[in-house]
Amino acid sequence: MQTKITNIRFFLIAALTVTLLASFLPGCGKKQEQNRDIVERYVAAPVKNDDITRLNEQLFSAAQMNVDPSDYVLGAGDLLQITVFEADTLNTTARVSSRGHITLPLLGQIQIKGLTAREAEIEIETLFRKKYIKNPHVSVFVEEHFSQRVTLVGQLKNPGTYDYVSKQRLLDVMALAGGLSDKAGNTIQVRRLATIPGKPNVFVVDMDRLIKEGRTELNVEINGGDVIFVPEAGNYFVDGAIRRPGSYPIRNKMVLREALAAAGGIAPYALQDSLVLIRYFKNAGRKALELENNPENQEMEIQDRDIIVVKSSTWGKIVHGTGINIGIPGLGIGYHDPERGYW
Repeated sequence: MQTKITNIRFFLIAALTVTLLASFLPGCGKKQEQNRDIVERYVAAPVKNDDITRLNEQLFSAAQMNVDPSDYVLGAGDLLQITVFEADTLNTTARVSSRGHITLPLLGQIQIKGLTAREAEIEIETLFRKKYIKNPHVSVFVEEHFSQRVTLVGQLKNPGTYDYVSKQRLLDVMALAGGLSDKAGNTIQVRRLATIPGKPNVFVVDMDRLIKEGRTELNVEINGGDVIFVPEAGNYFVDGAIRRPGSYPIRNKMVLREALAAAGGIAPYALQDSLVLIRYFKNAGRKALELENNPENQEMEIQDRDIIVVKSSTWGKIVHGTGINIGIPGLGIGYHDPERGYW
């Protein structure tokens, strides 16, 4: 029996490996292309640093502080006040269920998760119009914002968690927290709660380029559940095939090997022979340096705002992301992207 189970495991792992290879290999070139595009975001002409007061003035002038509540995206846990102006008896209060629906008189269950408040009004009006009311007018008011919040942490004047009542961009959300503190660095991290295959779940934004150069493409759209982190000046960032990606303070004269160790060390699925260091140069802006993983480079001193990207091995990710599940009704096999498991 044990031999049979072992054979089944081997067969399942072999089958999944072939399948995953077929899906990964065609995209390798594309992924390398995407990595180059991401790296190129940090390559810019030199910009002189400005004080935080001036930076905040520019931040608030660029932010759009007036938001439209009808743009709020509904989700599980939100409490809604539904008003049907043609029939008071149909007015009700409903909370969005974990599956994303509400229950209304006559209509029963309606799926509204992912709709804006205005889109939900139109959907309910359409359903009433089909059977019950000739020309209905419906209002959806969000009494409790539960599903859509954003968290701002680090060097901001008023860090905390805020209700996210409508779609906004990075500068708008940072303005909610009162702008940057006096100790803030010039590089911001945006961490996505929800991940989309093939897209990064961590964005690093250079505030000098966004505000002073007007690079509006860096003013990324913020989603409910996102975390915006503003580190203190004198930090470096580590991302990619590392055990604990994130921002870390530079302590004394820290070198590359110490910086990687502080982030938990290189993950087992990393490419062991190279990594990318994105560095700011006074007369040339940000440049991407392709470094060989050798003793000499390991002793390179880390500088403020350095970004270290450890490359992933496709084969290594397959090996470390594949696993056997044993339970009822029997054996199963699955794959989990190991890069998401360490975050």
